[in-house]
Amino acid sequence: MLAMTSSMMVPVIDVQNNNFKELWPAMLLAIKTSSFIALDTELSGLGTRKALLAESIEDRYKAICHAARTRSVLSLGIACYKKLENKADDTYLVQVYNLTLLCTEEYIIEPQSVQFLVQHGFDFNKQYAQGIPYYKGNDKGGDVHGQNMRTLFVELLRARKPLVLHNGLIDMVFLYQCFYAHLPERLGTFTADLSEMFPAGIFDTKYATEYELRFAASYLEYAYKKCKLENCKLVEVGGSGPHLFLEFCSYSGNMRSYIDYRPCSDGSSQEGPLDICLRFSAYGWCPNGSSCPMSHNTDLILQQDEKVKADKRRKRKQKRKQKAAQEVGSHEEDCVPSGKKPCLEEGSAVLDVGVSDAVTAPGAEGEPMNDQPQGEEEPSNVERTPTLADEGNCGNGVHKPQAASADGTPDDPPPAAKVGAEGKKAEGGTHRAGFDAFMTGYIFSFACTLKGRPDESSSDARLPECQNKLYLSGKSVPLHIVKSTFSKSSKAHTHKMEMVWGKN
Repeated sequence: MLAMTSSMMVPVIDVQNNNFKELWPAMLLAIKTSSFIALDTELSGLGTRKALLAESIEDRYKAICHAARTRSVLSLGIACYKKLENKADDTYLVQVYNLTLLCTEEYIIEPQSVQFLVQHGFDFNKQYAQGIPYYKGNDKGGDVHGQNMRTLFVELLRARKPLVLHNGLIDMVFLYQCFYAHLPERLGTFTADLSEMFPAGIFDTKYATEYELRFAASYLEYAYKKCKLENCKLVEVGGSGPHLFLEFCSYSGNMRSYIDYRPCSDGSSQEGPLDICLRFSAYGWCPNGSSCPMSHNTDLILQQDEKVKADKRRKRKQKRKQKAAQEVGSHEEDCVPSGKKPCLEEGSAVLDVGVSDAVTAPGAEGEPMNDQPQGEEEPSNVERTPTLADEGNCGNGVHKPQAASADGTPDDPPPAAKVGAEGKKAEGGTHRAGFDAFMTGYIFSFACTLKGRPDESSSDARLPECQNKLYLSGKSVPLHIVKSTFSKSSKAHTHKMEMVWGKN
């Protein structure tokens, strides 16, 4: 089995109330010039699980709406992927933002959500001190024309880019309620609104992972690391096959103090227990959380799955050899004199390796509803990293970020645990909205690279079989984002779209 891909550092720009206006131009430019945009949210809670998994999709939608009206978005991750057309391979320039938010209205925050987020490095002190304020529901007065979250969401709509999420129904309901307008009462009206809000399409990487890539599991971290591993294999094999490469920006000046370099493990660490938690392996979630005595290490889980797959492949190969040998032997028996036996190839018997199949049941009710609980110039303080991969790259498909000094000269890349004097130490865990959005975008770009056809040039056309299909937990069919003949758009949405497209 091939070794896991090498480590990389992903620069995530931390955006909060004290630098929101300063970073506004850079965020708008990243959105407008992107090929597609990946989003992820961290929420204060979701309510009762039973209601969220109701058999009726209409009832399920109502339960999610209730959660969106009574809970809040604590942080929003935005990953802008720009395909560089002058590259031989599929190369994307990636810019990642992590926005810390603070709802100005009363909302419920669930203890389990707090515990989960704190374990993964979320800073509630920073959120209450420097969270970007927002309110939910319909617009109020002239707020739609200022530099705020509602205007940022409007700019995202105006960009008309493909929108990518992972297990995205809950995200879309919360985004609509928190930054757009009051949610419509009926699911059909909601999907009709979404189809007009995002004309380039909405893509769900959980759906793509299960029904297109067909991985053993489909939770976000597993799917991302599996894509990274498969891309590594493609790069190492070489040839004219598809490869995915990423480039990040080098940041100088004040921007460097806002960068949080997120480490992506190389899979070499085997710290902790080696016995894998089967529930976490299948669903990416375990009711025991950090107190579970079994391993939740996705690198270890992925390595085991790769070993099981290799063992199955070897068994099939041995069976083919045995069958071929038996056919040859049968033919020779017809030709040899009486009393003679053909000599079969030694070692053709099937070996019993004694490895049981991993438990994989994505889509069952045991998994979590959400994986938490053009002609414009780039800003002067942002440079792009060199476009060629470093020699000796083991095939991680990533150009590592460089931190540029104030005079524009590149410094050495930051080590895994810390960056330079002006940078910030990476927080524990990789589960944050910004990095989750990056992982979501990586899965989508890899799927486009793997499944795309040579004559397709734009990202929004490269995965048509997944367009406007949101994954539904426990269901064999997705939720289609279409405007049916029986559903009309909501009044709040119609009024909002007039403002978005400048008709008002």
